Amino acid sequence: MLPKKLQIKLNTRKTENALRKLGEQNNIIDFSSNDYLGFSRNKNIFKATHKYLVDNNIEQNGATGSRLLSGNHKLYTTVETQLCKFHNSEAALIFNSGYNANLGFFSCVPQRNDIIFYDEFSHASIRDGITMSNANAYKFKHNDLEVLEKLILRHYKIVPNTNQEIYIVTESVFSMDGDSPDLKKLSQISQKHKAHLIIDEAHAIGVLGEKGEGLTKNINTFAKIITFGKAIGCHGAAILCSKDLKQFLINFSRTFIYTTALSPHSLATIYSAYNTLVSENQSKACQIKKLEQNILFFKSEIEKLQLKNKFIESNSALHCCIIPGNKNVKRLANHLQQNNFSVKPILSPTVKKGKERLRFCLHSYNTKTEISKVLNLLTTFV
Repeated sequence: MLPKKLQIKLNTRKTENALRKLGEQNNIIDFSSNDYLGFSRNKNIFKATHKYLVDNNIEQNGATGSRLLSGNHKLYTTVETQLCKFHNSEAALIFNSGYNANLGFFSCVPQRNDIIFYDEFSHASIRDGITMSNANAYKFKHNDLEVLEKLILRHYKIVPNTNQEIYIVTESVFSMDGDSPDLKKLSQISQKHKAHLIIDEAHAIGVLGEKGEGLTKNINTFAKIITFGKAIGCHGAAILCSKDLKQFLINFSRTFIYTTALSPHSLATIYSAYNTLVSENQSKACQIKKLEQNILFFKSEIEKLQLKNKFIESNSALHCCIIPGNKNVKRLANHLQQNNFSVKPILSPTVKKGKERLRFCLHSYNTKTEISKVLNLLTTFV
């Protein structure tokens, strides 16, 4: 029998219409997955991965252990070298997921008495990692860099002339809003105050930038977190950083040290997906260009249908329509799903009460007809 305290928490979730349940995959029109470029279902990537493994005589299902024991397959070097070249990084270290990468980084890098300033809308994995660190952490108002700088200056007045390190943390595209900070200004603030800038690029990789390399190509950072479970269409993540920081993470990051490594097949899939991303940029039927066109069309449609005031401003593949109240947003999501559109509700406490929303994820394979239909349907309910 479930302990009473746990049952009470579950009952509270039910009362607040916030109880999470596992759903099943369906074949309705996709406006909910992170598969922005369709790479997860790309048959050429699937075939290329298999061919690579066969051609290189790699017939192994599992990793057999952590990377520090028996799991550091030679493919790791191949893929990490590929990542460094594509992202113009001195070093790269692969983790099993974006959550593991953020947890592993923030729990070990900032030291006791160091200071972390993080955007209030930072992903749960960032906040969980910060909670596990020994550093002092302070959140700043979402994308408000003036508030951030005031916090830094206030800190210097309170604790002057110390050897504390300062870390500034944000995302290039926020998963629950789809918006972005002023990265150039953020970089200037970091350099001005000799702070270490860390940016999570999860929702920008493969989608934004000149070649899908994200938004931080010309931004001076201490570390970048990239993931492969979204536009890259497979699994895993990596931290892009200096060689010295990579060596530190190998020695002190617990989510790296104490976990079974990714399988050779997972690594080969990352390798094939990145090769496809490179070739996509040379293709006339480029999926990134198609996605860019769909984003522009979506934005023009919400303006034409007078829905703009309901949506959070975004230039990414993520667009959120604010529908206050868990009950209301769930009901509206169900209406859309019953009409063959997979649009998911984002409930509190994932977002603040009163800021519940429908989250539209756009893809290169969505058609303009589908976009028009789902938004016209939305107008009948809001």
